[in-house]
Amino acid sequence: MVQSNNSNPARKESLTALSIAAMGVVYGDIGTSPLYTMKEVFNGPHAVAVTPDNLLGILSLIFWALTITVSLKYVLFITRADNRGEGGIMALTSLALRTRGAGPGLMWLMSILGIFGAGLFYGDAVITPAMSVLSAVEGLEIATPMFKPYVVPITIGVLCALFLLQPRGTASVGALFGPVMMFWFGTLGVLGIYNILRHPDVMAAINPWYAVHFFLENRGHAYLALGAVVLAITGGEALYADMGHFGRRPIKWAWLVYVFPCLYLNYLGQGALILDNPAAVKNPFFLLVPEILLYPMVALATAATVIASQAVISGAFSLTSQAMQLGYCPRIQVKFTSEREKGQIYIPNVNWLLLLAVIILVLGFKSSSNLASAYGIAVTLTMMIDTLLAFVVVRALWNWSWLQAGIFLTLFFVVDFAFFSANLVKILDGGWFPLALGLAVFTLLATWKRGRSLLYEKLQQDSMPLDAFISSLNYGGPHRVPGTGIFMTTRPDGVPRAMLHNLLHNKVLHERVILLNVNIQDIPHVAETERMQVEPLPDGFYRVMLNYGFKDDPNIPVALEMCGYKGMAPVEMMETSFFLGRETIVPNRVPAMTLWRQVLFMWMFRNADTATDYFKLPTNRVVELGTQVEL
Repeated sequence: MVQSNNSNPARKESLTALSIAAMGVVYGDIGTSPLYTMKEVFNGPHAVAVTPDNLLGILSLIFWALTITVSLKYVLFITRADNRGEGGIMALTSLALRTRGAGPGLMWLMSILGIFGAGLFYGDAVITPAMSVLSAVEGLEIATPMFKPYVVPITIGVLCALFLLQPRGTASVGALFGPVMMFWFGTLGVLGIYNILRHPDVMAAINPWYAVHFFLENRGHAYLALGAVVLAITGGEALYADMGHFGRRPIKWAWLVYVFPCLYLNYLGQGALILDNPAAVKNPFFLLVPEILLYPMVALATAATVIASQAVISGAFSLTSQAMQLGYCPRIQVKFTSEREKGQIYIPNVNWLLLLAVIILVLGFKSSSNLASAYGIAVTLTMMIDTLLAFVVVRALWNWSWLQAGIFLTLFFVVDFAFFSANLVKILDGGWFPLALGLAVFTLLATWKRGRSLLYEKLQQDSMPLDAFISSLNYGGPHRVPGTGIFMTTRPDGVPRAMLHNLLHNKVLHERVILLNVNIQDIPHVAETERMQVEPLPDGFYRVMLNYGFKDDPNIPVALEMCGYKGMAPVEMMETSFFLGRETIVPNRVPAMTLWRQVLFMWMFRNADTATDYFKLPTNRVVELGTQVEL
């Protein structure tokens, strides 16, 4: 059956097209690593001496880092751990939390790891654009030193243009990303081969003995050099996070057949150039390029880094949207920039905060070499978290034996920990920035999740059972008025506070009352056929459940159009009123959270978008009834 599928020309064409498209989104970050990796190895704070043995050792380390971490760990193993086609730290966390029989402690630990890994992604989303674009624009210095004073202003100009274009979405230029990156990787490969032909002996670096020999000869210094070698695999986690856009097969084939070979050929070419001219270590990537092609190469490199940055920025938007749906983030404005693609979204608050942080980074560090000191620690820590969560998945969900799962954990965790620990020395040189940013985001996400949980418990305590309330209407209830009243509730079997307040103040109920509960599931998308469940209740009451995935766009008016197909009379918007509770949080004398977290939650709660905007409710049909809740 597999053979017949592969022989289908249409299927081959589809796989090829998707693989090319994946290059533009998935491999932008790791695809721009040759711009700075070799330069930092031989020029960074723990610079390696330029000798033939050291050079072959570094090239061998890069090859095996790409092979073990990217090819084996992510492409062949972790991409199999998909949540209905979606990947990334949030999807992996959702899978791990499905472990049967896991105790509360383990569930709490996995949740914390997932939230912290998500927080670290934002640190990467800030450093990647700054590092990539700076390293590309610095190629102008190779052309002529007169450009040196203008590198930072040009970089900031390019980055500002990138973030200012975000409200327009990527649909108009997205089709160009794949072909541009395909040309970029092809150029990397050609430049590498051109220089390898001068010193074909660098091909021997594939032999792992050169990496072992490098460690035996340099010991502690070789271990610190891993902090620069890791720059070659930054972006490896992104291929898993972006898997939902293209699927596993195109990502796998794009990497194994084209991206990986072209990347490593370029590294080998840089090694051959340094063997021929040790002075080329000052910027081996751009010195690979013939002088006549230097300016076009700077332009191409800048385009490639912009595409790499776009992928990370889009990932930050997507992660924020998923965190909102799963209850880890307050509701903030989300704009959809494409009528056809649900995944193309724009979040203004996140966009401008990222731009501000990126500009501060560029102005503060001023060069890609300085930024390299901050780059890598967040990525390697995220990779370690991925390995731990994946271990839970392969053991608990895939039913691997302890031996198989143990080998998986040992191999990948040892490699991840080696890179992470080698990057710890970067903390004082700038590595604190992504960690601090990740910790800040983690604090916000965890505080919101905890605060919402406490608020839900409080509302549950004060809620009246719905069955008892409906039964009481038989003994003389409030006056019933024409139309439909929809009360949104988090507890389908209880009476919403908004209904009790409406009865207290207005002393009426609509002829038809819908208790509406929105349920966000830990899967990416919910099929339209499973979107709504309707349960008729006595006295004109209905219990309606709307189901959404964490990547769906909740739109209640559109969903209510399905009522006519669920055995209930259609909902006419002009004859319907939506009643929402508007809680005001006030401090409790005996707070369930520490005071600073309580204040932080109250601030986030006050600044969250309203349910009216989030659920696309018609503003002229909404009634909000306020209440104070002690937390």
